[in-house]
Amino acid sequence: MPLFGKPKYTIVRVKKKDIPDGLWTKCEGCNQPIYNKKLIDNFKVCPNCNFHFTLTARERIDSLLDKDTFQELDSELSPVDPLEFCGPKSYKEKLQADQDLTGLKDAAITGLGKIGGKNAGLAVTDSRFIMGSMGSVVGERITRAIEAATKKRFPMIIISGSGGGARMYEGMFSLMQMAKTSAALAKHQDAGLLYISVLTNPTMAGVMASFAGLGDVIIAEPKALIGFTGPRVIEQTIKQKLPEGFQRSEFLLEHGLIDMIVHRKNLQSTLSSLMDYFS
Repeated sequence: MPLFGKPKYTIVRVKKKDIPDGLWTKCEGCNQPIYNKKLIDNFKVCPNCNFHFTLTARERIDSLLDKDTFQELDSELSPVDPLEFCGPKSYKEKLQADQDLTGLKDAAITGLGKIGGKNAGLAVTDSRFIMGSMGSVVGERITRAIEAATKKRFPMIIISGSGGGARMYEGMFSLMQMAKTSAALAKHQDAGLLYISVLTNPTMAGVMASFAGLGDVIIAEPKALIGFTGPRVIEQTIKQKLPEGFQRSEFLLEHGLIDMIVHRKNLQSTLSSLMDYFS
């Protein structure tokens, strides 16, 4: 007779309770789950590690401007395909796909509104639309918004979230927007008017090399990637390891490229205060 008998198993079937989708988000910074309502109430900033999630252009406008004060400008402008660009996906196909995804005609929304009761011109780029890159429509919208603010003698605020720089699909039509937006800002500043540039993650390439880097005051969100060329490309080019935190907001503040780092929940009050100080 064996010392130990054949073990007996009892199989218990437990019905898994269905959990609705869309209730939790995994943080890209600390990998912790966050209840979506808590995330939204916290301006889409992780309450555990302070990671700032990407906001859409509409979300940024709603979080910054006084309610029902935004007057959108030039919303009818739509991009075209001047080069008839062809690749794995044509430019027209790419535009249509991102228009369907975002509900935007292009990567920037511009207009006039109030922040803390103070008038301001506003432009916001949206990184969901071809990485927020600057084509002819983005450049034209931003330029017209700057000119409108100059005419009305309003301060100008541009919030950049553009990882794509100048949009290669439009060639020189895109590159010339760097000079055009910069020239409009020069006239705005010559008129003695304030320009505040707000840099979010990521702000890179031709956008950073033009209007994003020209602010009288340059503000960045925490840990935002900011620069011209990405750190990986730089390391491969110079064959050297870059310093810890290179091209992040904190590194750039320490080296004098930006003026302050502001948590998203404090951005509206900071902008309002700056407009008071410089008025």
